[in-house]
Amino acid sequence: MRSHLFFAFLLGAITMASTAQAAPDQTPGRITGVGGVFIKAKDPKALAAWYRDVLGMPVQPWGGAALRNDAPGHPAKTAWSVFDTSSDHFAPSTSAFMINYAVDDMDAMVKRLQEHAVTILKRTDDDPFGRFAWIVDPEGNKVELWEPKRQPAP
Repeated sequence: MRSHLFFAFLLGAITMASTAQAAPDQTPGRITGVGGVFIKAKDPKALAAWYRDVLGMPVQPWGGAALRNDAPGHPAKTAWSVFDTSSDHFAPSTSAFMINYAVDDMDAMVKRLQEHAVTILKRTDDDPFGRFAWIVDPEGNKVELWEPKRQPAP
């Protein structure tokens, strides 16, 4: 509960900040977005194969994936936040990070996870920002899956 409430708060803050039209820092030498996610693993090939086979990550022969920010239905913004070391937000993982992956269809993803016997730590379908599920990858990293709330057609 605490995890998705924080995420909802964070996305709300991002939305409010962008709605307020705060002047962006135009000084050269600033961060403009997330350019990549890199994970150390005991068995990189096996972990990449798990993400490909279980989560549908489009892993390429070079061992990684190029995820498009402009894919249909993909959120327009990426949340970024720092947690205190005493936080249990990433539990049961002891990793210093947790990645939130946007998914296109939570029901299909959950079915896929079940077919691969992946334990779903928690799932919520009634969050104001969409649907969430939490799992742990084979290296012990907690993963948050998020299907953004669809906006009603005009």
